[in-house]
Amino acid sequence: MAGGMTHVADDHLIEPAVSDDSARLEGIIAFLQAAEQLKDTLRSGITAQGRPESTAEHSWRLCLMAMLFDRELGEYDRLKLLKLCIVHDLGEAISGDVPATRQVAGDGRAQQERADLIALCGPLPADLREEIVALWDEYSAGESFEAILAKGFDKLETMLQHLVGKNAPDFDYAFNLGYGTKHTARHPLLARLRQLVDGETRKRIEMT
Repeated sequence: MAGGMTHVADDHLIEPAVSDDSARLEGIIAFLQAAEQLKDTLRSGITAQGRPESTAEHSWRLCLMAMLFDRELGEYDRLKLLKLCIVHDLGEAISGDVPATRQVAGDGRAQQERADLIALCGPLPADLREEIVALWDEYSAGESFEAILAKGFDKLETMLQHLVGKNAPDFDYAFNLGYGTKHTARHPLLARLRQLVDGETRKRIEMT
């Protein structure tokens, strides 16, 4: 594909269909502008340069992980996995992130984040709004193969950020060792990556 054209033969090109529904296009643009808030939604993780990371940055590297480990995963819905990674924290654009160290079962965080996601998706056409909310629900349930992978990669990305960040001297690296163990145990690749990250965590603990 080049210049928006689809090649079907050496001398024939098919123009891709473009919606002439201005309201639909405007709604998508309005949503994109609202989702930009995720760039300023800060997490507790610290970058290697010593500044707080954003949820958008976390989601970007999560997608990068999914892409890079594709060969090790066999047959699955690649596009769905990437969509889950992109959507999983979108609701945080409104109410922000709750640090992993402060998350507890039954704290209402998931319900609030889902409500925020629905509000954020308000400008979207109904089909896209329903798709995004359905993807978030699938991720939250963590039952499909792709959701299992997305949740496991999510935990591993957070742990990797803890290791690379320019953290405060009293940072609790041991937190990594118990974080997200249920999710990283659900696939052999996730479990193997967990072993490697835990090994690096133990080295870091010995250094402090």
